[in-house]
Amino acid sequence: MLVYGRNVAKEILKKNKKVEKLILQEGFEDNLLNSLIEKNKLKPIYAPKCKIDDLVDGVHQGIILSIPDYEYFKLDEILNEEVVVILDHLEDPHNVGAIIRTCEAAGIKSVVIPKDRQALINATVMKTSVGTVEDVKVAMVTNLVNAINKLKENGFWIVGTTLSDRSVDYREIDYGGKTALVIGNEGNGISNIVEKNCDYLAKIPMYGTTNSLNASVAAGIMIYEVIRNRK
Repeated sequence: MLVYGRNVAKEILKKNKKVEKLILQEGFEDNLLNSLIEKNKLKPIYAPKCKIDDLVDGVHQGIILSIPDYEYFKLDEILNEEVVVILDHLEDPHNVGAIIRTCEAAGIKSVVIPKDRQALINATVMKTSVGTVEDVKVAMVTNLVNAINKLKENGFWIVGTTLSDRSVDYREIDYGGKTALVIGNEGNGISNIVEKNCDYLAKIPMYGTTNSLNASVAAGIMIYEVIRNRK
């Protein structure tokens, strides 16, 4: 997998992650990155900007790393967590990356995603998360409902975010127990079958003319409400 951008590169090199190839733009200068490259004993390949532009579809800031594809965790590996976030078929990798970044900032270490019809961990997710994907366990499952039932068996309460008539103000829910927070698809929200398997349905009140929030924004509000209630 090709990842790019200075902040992502710094996080990867700080953690001594395996780097298969390092490509730098000719004339590249960054004292911290140069120090990390030397510490990791990497030998960069230098190329003109026009060549690097052809390698990735994004702002590379003069640095590209080839690293092994992300290795997903199994659901059983995160059952001891107190809070997990479930992504119900999010399609935009920018939203996935932003949510993972918020999880890491809030101290949430585990995210669950479905195998199909879901933006997976790629270069865009890595860049949007500013490399924090490396600090969060992303568990991939084949069936979200089965995963939810397994979480319930291990003491989790499932909280779905939706504007359904059955949902209540997100501030009225008790998040004191083990909590799995479900964030729905950008266009359709959480699926009907997932909604039916939630213990609570939460909504964020809208006071303007819009009737919904961006998935990553809604996730940020919900994540910090969960954390606030556990302090």
